[in-house]
Amino acid sequence: METAGCDSSRPLAEQVAQRIKDYILEEKLKSGDKLPTETAIAREMGVARSTVREAIKRLESQNILTVRHGAGSFVTDQPGLADDPLGLDFIEDKERLAFDLLEVRNIIEPAIAALAARHATPEDIAEMESLYNLMEYHILHGQDYLNEDMKFHRTIARASGNLVAPQLAPIITASVEVFTEGTHRTLLQETLDTHKAVLEAIKCGDSTWARDAMTLHLSHNRDLYRKMHRARSGEPPLAPKVPEWVLQLKELAKPEEPEEKE
Repeated sequence: METAGCDSSRPLAEQVAQRIKDYILEEKLKSGDKLPTETAIAREMGVARSTVREAIKRLESQNILTVRHGAGSFVTDQPGLADDPLGLDFIEDKERLAFDLLEVRNIIEPAIAALAARHATPEDIAEMESLYNLMEYHILHGQDYLNEDMKFHRTIARASGNLVAPQLAPIITASVEVFTEGTHRTLLQETLDTHKAVLEAIKCGDSTWARDAMTLHLSHNRDLYRKMHRARSGEPPLAPKVPEWVLQLKELAKPEEPEEKE
């Protein structure tokens, strides 16, 4: 690490924090890798240990480092990517938030799925298959599947080969979490069907199918939210429910003219 303190226009702790970030990049440190001790960094940079401690606190607040007391400072899982960078936790209207998140996802996620169909590696596909299989098992056994659902979408973003797509993960995972909690996990069959379609499209390298499958997945979610909103507002369904006996018919009867209402 270079000696800090050359730029008088910036606080010294900020300069030290930047040098630590540069060090992480230069040394290609990965998630879980440990930094040198505060004493070693202070000696290397020619600054006080208190300045290094302040710099590490800055990096911890930016989700670049995590400090384990008694063990040291370590690189986080997704350096620089906060859990809630858009402050979504503080939006009170969760129903509108869920719908608006779906709207944003509908803009970006079908394109991400299409990219993943072109660029996913065998390792990416193996991870998606493993996550889907876990989701399927949990759903078929009445168990919570939210964690695997969020990881599935994060893996698609990473498999896209786009550097920015994985950084959008908080938007995607927040939407998945808010939606599944808000709908009490209603679309279980649709969740399996559409996730499987996305997976198969990516496995086949079919970007058009992947885009369409992801669009259909998000459309199911948005349609359910519209129906739930109408029900809560006391509005009738847009169309009547087809009776079960009609669905069980092997053949539909000859059409009759409907009776005129007086």
